[in-house]
Amino acid sequence: MKANERTYVIVALFLFVALIFIGRLFFVQIVEDSWKLRSIKITERTVTQYPSRGLIFDRYNNVLVGNTAVYDLMVVPKKVEPFDTTYFCKILDLTKEDLIKKLKKARKYSRFKPSLLVAQIPAYNYADIAENMDKFPGFYSVPNTMRIYPDSAAPHVVGFVSEVNSKTVKNDHYYKSGDYIGVSGVEKKYEKVLRGKKGVSYMLVDVHNNVKGKYMEGRLDTASVSGDNLVSSIDLELQKWGEQLMKNKRGSIVAIEPSTGEILALVNNPSYNPNLLIGRQRSKNYSRLLVDTLKPLFNRALQAQYPPGSTFKLLNGLIGLQEGVITPYTYHSCYGGYSFGRRKLGCHSHRSPVNLLFSITTSCNAYYCNVFKDIIDKYPNAEAGYKAWRKHVVQFGLGDRLHVDLTGEAKGLVPKTTYYDRYYNKGSWKPHTIISLAIGQGELGVTPLQMANYTATIANRGHYITPHVIKQIGDSIIDPNAFGRHQTDIDRANFDLVVDAMENVILNGTGRGVKYDDTAICGKTGTAQNPHGKDHSIFIAFAPKDNPKIAIAVYVENVGYGSTWAAPITSLMIEKYLTRSTDRPRIEKKMLEANLLNN
Repeated sequence: MKANERTYVIVALFLFVALIFIGRLFFVQIVEDSWKLRSIKITERTVTQYPSRGLIFDRYNNVLVGNTAVYDLMVVPKKVEPFDTTYFCKILDLTKEDLIKKLKKARKYSRFKPSLLVAQIPAYNYADIAENMDKFPGFYSVPNTMRIYPDSAAPHVVGFVSEVNSKTVKNDHYYKSGDYIGVSGVEKKYEKVLRGKKGVSYMLVDVHNNVKGKYMEGRLDTASVSGDNLVSSIDLELQKWGEQLMKNKRGSIVAIEPSTGEILALVNNPSYNPNLLIGRQRSKNYSRLLVDTLKPLFNRALQAQYPPGSTFKLLNGLIGLQEGVITPYTYHSCYGGYSFGRRKLGCHSHRSPVNLLFSITTSCNAYYCNVFKDIIDKYPNAEAGYKAWRKHVVQFGLGDRLHVDLTGEAKGLVPKTTYYDRYYNKGSWKPHTIISLAIGQGELGVTPLQMANYTATIANRGHYITPHVIKQIGDSIIDPNAFGRHQTDIDRANFDLVVDAMENVILNGTGRGVKYDDTAICGKTGTAQNPHGKDHSIFIAFAPKDNPKIAIAVYVENVGYGSTWAAPITSLMIEKYLTRSTDRPRIEKKMLEANLLNN
């Protein structure tokens, strides 16, 4: 081989070796590093940016539900290395048993995907944790927000949020394990507008879990979008006043603005502080509330079903007028009650005979038994008469859900003819078989919400707007009619007659204690029979008589007559709403200090 040929061979060998080294260097520095970055991006370095949940305000823009800053501690099980569990539990205020349980749950969900380990760590507790994160590979924190309730008011209206369950995660890809979701009230009904939209950041970290920067300088990141704020129809001042009045009592208050169907107050007692259902003690507190014998989580206003009692006589009067079986001048006798066969429905002492005005003013049972029987007997048989009667009743929103924009609403009960056919055999039952319906007893079941809506229907002289608690979403004001407008087939003139009688209840009848100034108030007392103890006290009312601003229903359980407790509470609520204050210290003191829970 010639010298120049040998030179070419040596140069070629050097070039070949150089190319090998260059290729290896390219693979190590470019290909492998790119693979590492892709691995980081795909697994634990994808960090969810949680949006702020929309706020909830009252009708005057007072905050009912707000947010506060917290941190969620996440874990990627695959990345976890041996660590000092004693120290870890100490700074997180966890037991080792809790830690083991949480890590096991995270591994079950996914070894490679991040899972929530500890939720809602307050900002003031987070500093110590942040300083020590480099000691715990596989763990990292995500900023988030937590609900707060500045006045602790209206918990059954606003509802609460809770960690999503596995079924929700499976069925709705928006949610991942550890996310929170509305589970009751407004929080659930308006979840999709309150929750906002998540964002995502892709972070680069070193082997010590320290963030070194953003992947691709953040070009793949997306910002979170906060949820829409909601303006509710609740009057916070009125709501809080109602909650004070119902303290140490069982029952509920529902107040509605008749012209719009907006719910002004929805009070339940026993109740609970919604701040108990936030933060790391939420599960423990929820378990306690769940087994509390007073049932503070039970939404009586929407779910409890009571007989309407004597308040139902207004409706039977309206139906009797519309069906033509009575006029304002129709009289019926009452000699201590209504007798049929060997039975008698009793009545309190008053003069006899009575007409429509006096029957409502004094709440005469016998009058309405006669009216009810005449309505049924107007038709060929009891079944046809009952169907005609029931058609009128359900037009007032009774016997089915009103479809309020809250969760858990009960239907109530106005039985169909098939109900009585089942118990008494078809064709065998007569007006006297079901005569207790005449005075709001028997099989009838209504919720306090339905009763307030029924009162609003009378206040409007024949129609109602579906009750609702949200009047604005973001910047969009909702037309109340969008919730639904419902018209009865009772003539306006008939409503005017009954409304006059309701005013006379306050001026001269069983509701005299409700009057507080020159405001024209229309109302009706009721006493709902309770087979399990003392009867329930009921009062419904609206005010003013013309152009009414508020319609209200009050139920106080196991305390007897409606005029004793429900009527004064109703009066104080109306006064508070219309004048923004109350000035009857003797009645206020009695209502505020009464403890009726043991009745």
